[in-house]
Amino acid sequence: MKTWKRNAVIAGVLVLVCAGIYLNWLYGSGTQDLTQTLDADKVLGEATLVMNGGVMPQASQVSRQDSMDEYFAQMRLSRQTARDDAIMLLQETISYAEGEDTSETSRKLEGIIADALAESEIESLVIAKGYQDCVAYISDGGISLAVASPAEGLTQSDVSLLADIVMGQTDFTLSDIRVVGVE
Repeated sequence: MKTWKRNAVIAGVLVLVCAGIYLNWLYGSGTQDLTQTLDADKVLGEATLVMNGGVMPQASQVSRQDSMDEYFAQMRLSRQTARDDAIMLLQETISYAEGEDTSETSRKLEGIIADALAESEIESLVIAKGYQDCVAYISDGGISLAVASPAEGLTQSDVSLLADIVMGQTDFTLSDIRVVGVE
């Protein structure tokens, strides 16, 4: 009789385990992709999410902001990489020039450093004037200033203000300044 009870308990547990596996397979095979299950329009719609008294921006605003931030980060990285390569080359030239006249190379190195400082000052002043972000790039032919343009775009007064900032920090004339609005 003991063996019969033990066999009955084992058979009952086995039936429950098999039933659990079957139900798991039955409901698991009918699952859909999460994007099909949760339709974005049904979850949030056109409303904005309010957190701690602030309003979270819509998805289109977030993606525009992210792409603009990425653009300025890439521009700064590219400018810094080019500058670092030039500085390294000039420093190697000075170090291998044992006893030769390195005044021209030293002047170029000092020019790169001065340009980097001027670019940094211009970027800080532009941001202080209320623009979201900007990147300045000084070259031999002039200066290029890429500015995050407001929603309505850059106006003539914006360009005049930006040119005034650049002329106050550098020796460039108005014809040497290129202002580009980044949208």
